[in-house]
Amino acid sequence: QVSLVESGGGLVQTGDSLSLSCAGTGRAFSSSAVGWFRQPQGKEREFVARISWNGRSIDYAASVKGRFTISRDNVKNMVYLHMTSLKSEDTAVYYCGAYVPFSDYDPNAMAAWGQGTLVTVST
Repeated sequence: QVSLVESGGGLVQTGDSLSLSCAGTGRAFSSSAVGWFRQPQGKEREFVARISWNGRSIDYAASVKGRFTISRDNVKNMVYLHMTSLKSEDTAVYYCGAYVPFSDYDPNAMAAWGQGTLVTVST
């Protein structure tokens, strides 16, 4: 059983940086791939970034590649999303989710979701 709690959201200006944290509990967290997703108001949830359980495999959405960095610390049971050069279109509720093992990173088969943290980028 895995549970997740996001933190770090807030109001920033265009071009600013912000880091989000995802704290995981449960024995399976350190062996789970974790993804960051976001949901702009009135839109569908979309993939942002993911990291494998050991940090060796990382992937980003095209819209954030080069600006966002995902990382994890399995000793602390944490996954991070460092966001730079923020744009107004990055405004969304950001969620972290734990993938079901061997699910081939299927976002429709997540083992757990956090409650979300709001990031607002003002112009």
